[in-house]
Amino acid sequence: MSSASADRPISVFDSGIGGLTVLAALRAELPHERFFYFSDAGNAPYGERGDAFVIARSRAVARALIEKHGTKALVVACNTATAAAIAQLRADWPGLPLIGVEPALKPAAAATRTGHVGVLATRGTLGSAKFRALYDSLTGLAQFHLIACDGLAGAIERNDAAQIDALAARYLHALGPLGMHAGQIDTLVLGCTHYPLAAATLRRHAGPEIRFIDTGAPVAQHTHRLLAARGALRDGPGASVVLECSGAPETLQAAAARCLNLDMQARQPAPSIGLP
Repeated sequence: MSSASADRPISVFDSGIGGLTVLAALRAELPHERFFYFSDAGNAPYGERGDAFVIARSRAVARALIEKHGTKALVVACNTATAAAIAQLRADWPGLPLIGVEPALKPAAAATRTGHVGVLATRGTLGSAKFRALYDSLTGLAQFHLIACDGLAGAIERNDAAQIDALAARYLHALGPLGMHAGQIDTLVLGCTHYPLAAATLRRHAGPEIRFIDTGAPVAQHTHRLLAARGALRDGPGASVVLECSGAPETLQAAAARCLNLDMQARQPAPSIGLP
């Protein structure tokens, strides 16, 4: 691949700010790259929408990012969009590296010592055929306890500390006993990219011994491998991040400051990323 092609950005999109947790891992893994991050907060949360909407919206966003920005790789940093739409996106763009995210059930099964794993995710992710196939493929490796965390991604998006705390307490209580003894859940999968942004609150309710597993680092490593295989890694100075948001830019800016230590302006998109 030419140096000009390698210089093209990696685009990352999510229904809101949760994908910033993946972007943080990508920047750590690929420090020379240019990144374009799109938050579709104007249409969030995806996790409480139907598959038809999520697929149509994901296709519209992907097309705009690829055609407008010359994207060399697209990271779908949303569990719900990955579950609903990644197969369609790969069919639409067969020559493009397309990286999705999914709840880290396999690493959690390897990590648990009690054999019990809690999975916190959106209703859309847990109800998807893609998640069910992953779940069924791990039968016998661990006992997975699934909780659809309605409202939690939205509360994190709004940075509503009181609501985050109340929902974290409710859903962790619903999982069952947490701990390191037989029959207790010792490992938690954060199955939505928003949830690591609430890790401190979840940790307070779960306790210090419980292992948390998310997908940021594995996604970043996989992206690195795909670009390296294509000779598409960027080298040298000029790394950058651009933030764009279909909702209120101030929310994305504040989250980027908290998650990435970036003091920068987010912009709203051109009309090309409208409702499909």
